[in-house]
Amino acid sequence: MKKIENRAVVCFLLALALAAGMVFFLFRYLTQGGSWASAAFNRHLYNSQGQLTAGTVLDRDGDVLSSAENGERTYYDSEAVRKATLHAVGDLQGNIGVGALNAFADRMTGWNLLNGAFGADRGGELTLTLDARYNYEAYQALNGHAGTVAVYNYKTGEVLCMVSAPSYDPLNVPEDIETNDRWKGAYVNRFLSSVFTPGSVYKTVTLAAAMENLPDLESRTWDCAGSVQIGEETIICSGVHGKQDIAAAFANSCNAAFADIAVELGAETLRKYTEQAGLTSAYRLDGLTTAKGSFDWNLTQGRLGWAGVGQDKDLVNPCALMVYMGAVANGGRAAEPYLILKTKNGLGIPSLPRWTRKTGTLAGAGTAEKLAELMAGNVEKTYGKSRFPNMDLCAKSGTAEVGEGLAPHAWFAGFLRNEDAPYAFVVLVENGGGGSSVAGNVAARVLDVMVNGYEK
Repeated sequence: MKKIENRAVVCFLLALALAAGMVFFLFRYLTQGGSWASAAFNRHLYNSQGQLTAGTVLDRDGDVLSSAENGERTYYDSEAVRKATLHAVGDLQGNIGVGALNAFADRMTGWNLLNGAFGADRGGELTLTLDARYNYEAYQALNGHAGTVAVYNYKTGEVLCMVSAPSYDPLNVPEDIETNDRWKGAYVNRFLSSVFTPGSVYKTVTLAAAMENLPDLESRTWDCAGSVQIGEETIICSGVHGKQDIAAAFANSCNAAFADIAVELGAETLRKYTEQAGLTSAYRLDGLTTAKGSFDWNLTQGRLGWAGVGQDKDLVNPCALMVYMGAVANGGRAAEPYLILKTKNGLGIPSLPRWTRKTGTLAGAGTAEKLAELMAGNVEKTYGKSRFPNMDLCAKSGTAEVGEGLAPHAWFAGFLRNEDAPYAFVVLVENGGGGSSVAGNVAARVLDVMVNGYEK
């Protein structure tokens, strides 16, 4: 009798283990089945060269960026467009992990829970939010420089332009891509996966903190003699700006004034507003996680002055900065960005409409409104409104020092308040020089096409 009872207990425990295993397997199947089916070892979906042979990638206008034909992967017929969309579409070897061919392979195969993957002959369609024409313009505007350009609709979340450089033709990979510095970081999507010293674009955060913590901010003035000594650090300015109020200091991008403001605010306040702005957080674009920015707040007064103007050890992800610009444009909150506009499975059944997801409060509503007006003043007083025809543009440039003997990174970030073009943008030209003159010109070219169209 004792043996029977013991065996019954053992059988019961084994049944529990089996049930638990089945539940675990079902959970994994529901959450990761698409990844299992679309793994590169599946010879129903990949050829002997490891190329995905199912599915089509399209831009928002329906232009085919990549498709599978006769067991081979093809791309758009223009080399320039292939380069401009490489980091969004992906490469044949799978080196670009965040490209659609790798990151969204389950959608490409037409995977669903009932039918599984349909195979090479009946792959799915994946339509990106991007417009290949805008990517082309952005890539051409970078003119061979490393960097990134991105534009998104801060009301809907659709990323309309996303370019990373250096890039290359996926159908003609350079033989020296692993050894030549020209191609350094070519596999990296700089918009999603990198962080950079922000320079003066970070002053938008310092200014937001000052607006809410210095009650006499608008009545005060700062005297700029070209530099200011704070502790052991000499904060160098781009010029001698003389006596200026906060609007003029912001338009002049005066390091002396903003370093003084940063020290007065203190490290803890700057940390709070940097985190609130989302610059130390990650975003997820259809499962693709962005890099997080980082800041060192254990600083001397002099280093805090440098940090307050976007230098020292400040590092920002371009996507997070773009979303912050969108939040300033939209009363403090913006739509979270995404890259997949719609999909169709192997049966031709379309995906459900997307819901717009909003960020948390990245800036107070009143602060966002005041900051937007001052950014519009930058365009009027400093950058040149005529460069941006038919645009109600708010922007901040940045020239980020990145090391002795190296040209600074050029930044230009901001947004449009046009009713029919609610776009936030970020431009980074690595070692490009002046923010307004270099990155501003890139932004002007891309936004002009997006707002004013092409010449007939």
